[in-house]
Amino acid sequence: MKKLITTTYTLIGIVLLSFGQQANLNYSINLNDRSNDEFKVILTVDGLTDENNIYQFAATAPGTYQTMNIGRFVRSFKAYDKKGREIATEKVGDNQWKLSNPKKITKLEYTIAETWDTSLDEMPIYKMCGTSMEDDHVLFNAHCVIGYPQDMQSEALTLNLAYPEKWQIGTALSKNETGAYYAKNFDHAVDSPILLGRLSSAKADFNGTDIELYTYSKTDKITSADLLESMSAMLEAAHKFVVNFPVDRYTFLFHFEDVSAGAWEHSYSSEYIYKEADYINGGGAKITSTAAHEFFHIITPLNIHSEVIEKFNFVTPTPSKHLWLYEATTEWASDMMQVRGGLMTLDDLLSQLSTKLKVDATYFDPNYSLVKLAETSFTAEGQKQYSNIYYRGAVVINLLDLLLLDKSNGKRGLREVVNELSKKYGPDHAFPETKFFDIFTEMTYPEVADFFARYIMDTQPLPLKEYYDKVGVNFISERTIGEGEDAETKKFIFEINPDANEKQLALRKAWTTNL
Repeated sequence: MKKLITTTYTLIGIVLLSFGQQANLNYSINLNDRSNDEFKVILTVDGLTDENNIYQFAATAPGTYQTMNIGRFVRSFKAYDKKGREIATEKVGDNQWKLSNPKKITKLEYTIAETWDTSLDEMPIYKMCGTSMEDDHVLFNAHCVIGYPQDMQSEALTLNLAYPEKWQIGTALSKNETGAYYAKNFDHAVDSPILLGRLSSAKADFNGTDIELYTYSKTDKITSADLLESMSAMLEAAHKFVVNFPVDRYTFLFHFEDVSAGAWEHSYSSEYIYKEADYINGGGAKITSTAAHEFFHIITPLNIHSEVIEKFNFVTPTPSKHLWLYEATTEWASDMMQVRGGLMTLDDLLSQLSTKLKVDATYFDPNYSLVKLAETSFTAEGQKQYSNIYYRGAVVINLLDLLLLDKSNGKRGLREVVNELSKKYGPDHAFPETKFFDIFTEMTYPEVADFFARYIMDTQPLPLKEYYDKVGVNFISERTIGEGEDAETKKFIFEINPDANEKQLALRKAWTTNL
């Protein structure tokens, strides 16, 4: 980017309060100065102690399942006392700067490069989890811009953003009584991405939940109104599937430019990076399907999560073995809420399951269980297997749903159990990491323990034929069509059984229409 001429700006205070008191960590970032693709950050602070002598940048962030080492992007770092005299600092780790005399420090000043336009030899940052600065917009993820003094992760903070007057701002952060935005701690700030710039916006009320969309489209081909229209039926289906949204407000942030990179979930928002294209009829189908996945994260991990991720470890990446719950279950739910809401047919679902099995068999190590995949997700080896959580993982969770429906005669499948768990725990109560398999089994059936052992903790062959027969669907692992040179072998075939009996049809109805 070329150096920009500073325009007029508004100053927006994102005030993060703790116990009703003003925070003593106050960040200011001038987004009018976007020169060198760097965020210019000033932290004014009061009352640091010797225990706060390390300034910490994030090694990773929730939901990314990758080591990020944000300290790599820091370009300058200085500390000052109240008279403006510089106090020595020293980089002592990938993401840590040591403060030589923290008690005298009243200001930290540093620059940190945006992630999108920074060349990296290893560990690239997912674009939806990173930062971007351009003439007409900024994507801001807090963990890529700000850090915190050691032992102050739980402290409230203030964040002042200066930006061009005509820009809009989209974020899930709410305003306090003074009209400023707020979050309660560093985790909350990281959980609340911000999109600023030349945006379109749209809002709607879905059964008492305020849905907001903010969209950056490079050449204005796609608007928030377009997206809201495409997503409305999905949101209605999602509302029925989860039996009322557990949030009062939810924000979608969309970025359409030159590349498609995926999406990233948060407790009260999600952000999406797609290549801009003409928004023709049906153009929103893929986006809607992805949005269904990310939106379901309001249930897990927001309302159902392990103690491992309740207070996130930004210093040392620490995995939870229950990735099957956070991602595979969410992938299952995103499909089933659309099937049961009439947005996908049963044939569509079966075709997706077939594709997932083919991808699993073609690209991934069959010896990686879903637990091993989770526990190694922050390693280079594990990253090669990670995305199989959306393929084999989703198939396994579909089987779990069928098992639960079969044992309950169609009355209580995975949807019902997940909703019960959501009420049992909620956003403020974590489940114990090592006991969750037992807790889930106690809430359901003894056979579920065996299922977990075979197909989530281990990699035993999936009982596809047995389980899908329960709902009158035939599974054929392989079929050869034709003879000789014209022969073609097809794998992982699902076919609806036209001669399904009454019991199979009843369970199929519960599986596909139970809302």
